[in-house]
Amino acid sequence: MSDNIFDIIIIGNGPAGLSAAISVRARGKAVAVLSNPRAESGLYKARVIDNYPGFPGVSGAKLSGELTAHAQGAGAKLIAGRALSAISAGGKFGVSYGSEFITAKALIIATGAEQVSLFDGESELLGRGVSYCATCDGMLYRGKNVVAICLSPDAREEADYLKSIGCNVTELMTESVKIVGDKQVTAVNADGVDYPCDGVFIFRNTIAYSSLLPALETTEDGSIRVDSGMRTNIDGVFAAGDCAGRPHQIAKAVGEGQIAALNAAKYIDGR
Repeated sequence: MSDNIFDIIIIGNGPAGLSAAISVRARGKAVAVLSNPRAESGLYKARVIDNYPGFPGVSGAKLSGELTAHAQGAGAKLIAGRALSAISAGGKFGVSYGSEFITAKALIIATGAEQVSLFDGESELLGRGVSYCATCDGMLYRGKNVVAICLSPDAREEADYLKSIGCNVTELMTESVKIVGDKQVTAVNADGVDYPCDGVFIFRNTIAYSSLLPALETTEDGSIRVDSGMRTNIDGVFAAGDCAGRPHQIAKAVGEGQIAALNAAKYIDGR
C-alpha cells in the first residue's frame, strides 16, 4: 500500500483517536493518525488524571505516551500535521495537511471538543480569499497584499513562507477579526483597524468542523452528530470522543474510539 493511501484516516491523537487506531490495526486495516504534535494536546498537559479506571494519579504526559506507544506498536502510522480539509470523491476520502495529501476508504474524526470560533465572514468567504494553507494557496497571491492571522505555533513560519514567494504580508496576532468582502475578500478588520488585502491566511491549531468537512452535521451544542455506532451523516465518516458530545471523559473517548474503529472496518469490508 502506498505511503499516502490507507484504509482509514484518523484525525486526532487523543484517547479516542489512539484507541481507534489500535482497534483498526486489530482488524488488519492500514491506518494513519494525523494530528498536531502530542505535546500540544490537552491530555498531555494535564498534570494529574484521577478519573481513568486503573490509572489513578497518572499524568497526562504518561498516559498519552502509553497510548501512543501502543498504537505505534500495533502498526499505526502517526503523522504530525494540522488537518486542513477533507473531501469525499469516488468512494474515498482525501485529507490535506500542509502541502501533503493522504487518502483512505473511511475517516474517523477524533479532534476533541471544538474550541474554534469562526471570524465574521470566514465561512462565507472560504475559498474566495480565505485560506488555511500557505503552501497550498500562497502562489495565488504572489505580488498581492495578504493578511496572516497568526494563532498557532507554526504561524510565523507559514507567514515567512508567504513572504518568501513574493506576497506582501501583514501579520496580526489577534482574535478580534472581521473579514470583509462581498464575493471576494477585500479587507480584514482587526481590533477596529482596516487592512485592505486580496486574501487572508488563518493559522490556528485546529480547523472548525464546518471548515474541515462542510457537509458534516452538528448538534445544537456544536458537537458532531453521531448515532450509537459513531456514524455521522456522511457515509464512511465516523466521529468519537469529545467532538461527539459530552461527557468529556477519557473513558468515554476510549470506548467511542473502539466503536468507531470497528464500524469503520465493517463499513470497508461491506463495500
